[in-house]
Amino acid sequence: MTLNQELHKQLLALLKGGNAHATLDEAVKDFPADKHGVKPQGVPYSAWQLLEHIRIAQHDILRFSKNHDGSYKSPKWPEGYWPESPEPPNAGAWEKTIKQIKADQKEFEELLGDTKTKLDEPFPWGDGQNLLRQALLIADHNAYHLGEIVAVRRMLGAWHG
Repeated sequence: MTLNQELHKQLLALLKGGNAHATLDEAVKDFPADKHGVKPQGVPYSAWQLLEHIRIAQHDILRFSKNHDGSYKSPKWPEGYWPESPEPPNAGAWEKTIKQIKADQKEFEELLGDTKTKLDEPFPWGDGQNLLRQALLIADHNAYHLGEIVAVRRMLGAWHG
């Protein structure tokens, strides 16, 4: 196995998570719906806001990474990356967001699945970003906020672990 192939393999494992932190499925498993929009005392966001932030940011990174024609525009920072309301807009929003996070992750993993892709080659449409940076950014960002979801759950007495 070449170094490039091994990097692809390890990045895929990192994106799937679970080695050093809770996975998405673990962080949201059996999370009581009546607590999705609750902000614990001293915390500026709810689990819903964190989950939706993960979705928005990961979707942005994915779309940017596939922006071959240069038409994609990122949301305005920071307000475009966070939902305003601490509560999900409807009963199905929580599950819809989880499904979208998984679908976008799978799509990004497909980008990494092509071991002919040079991970360190800058995107022509960016300002130095490359697939390696984007994969590390998704993994780091998601792990950070999944940890926050676990902490919020603990503060709400809703953690199962």
